[in-house]
Amino acid sequence: MIAQARSITEASGEKNIKFCEAPAEHLPFVADGSVDMVVAGQAAHWFDYPRLWPEMVRVLRPGGTLAFWGYKDHVFVDYPNATRVLNEYAYGESKDMLGPYWAQPGRSIVQNKLRDVQPPQDMFEHVTRIEYEPSTKGPASGEGEVLMQKKLSLKDVKGYFWTWSSYHGWKEAHPEQKRTEDGGEGDIADRLFVDMVASEDEWKKLGDKWPELEVIIEWGSGVVLARKK
Repeated sequence: MIAQARSITEASGEKNIKFCEAPAEHLPFVADGSVDMVVAGQAAHWFDYPRLWPEMVRVLRPGGTLAFWGYKDHVFVDYPNATRVLNEYAYGESKDMLGPYWAQPGRSIVQNKLRDVQPPQDMFEHVTRIEYEPSTKGPASGEGEVLMQKKLSLKDVKGYFWTWSSYHGWKEAHPEQKRTEDGGEGDIADRLFVDMVASEDEWKKLGDKWPELEVIIEWGSGVVLARKK
């Protein structure tokens, strides 16, 4: 990731960006009180908070800002049945589903839209939360402020599903099950999409062309903002 970021940065001509690697709880290359803002994107659910908060206070200047954000599962905003099937596969407790393969407690923290991330009141002020909970009643029909929305083909949605950490955990536990794209008889992703297509009449009517259908998806999300006292 850092190599790719450096490549993009060099291509853009930017000269004042530096990439370093370290745990968030220990940033020895950052001077005391030298940072205006600390941002964590889809990472804050893994921090060791008793160690993190003092380090954030150390590196931030007075009045410096924290901005942590994260997102949970996507929702097919126009397709409630497909969304229901996706949730059943994502959190079913059977070992044939993905539920047992999410790393905890991180996943639960994301599912709860980072509400478990509580900046200490003696260190931070002006704590603000921005949340969005999608709905299946159309785009931007959920509660809160939309952070992430995208139109994708169902083929691309399937490709996104393959990136889930729980999918990789499931795959390690079921090496005998091969994706149809790899010449196998099908795995959990294939079964998921068969069941989702069967649940939505519009998708089912497309027959073998269902992967070409473009859908709008939105992600539930949480943002935590805080200012150092």
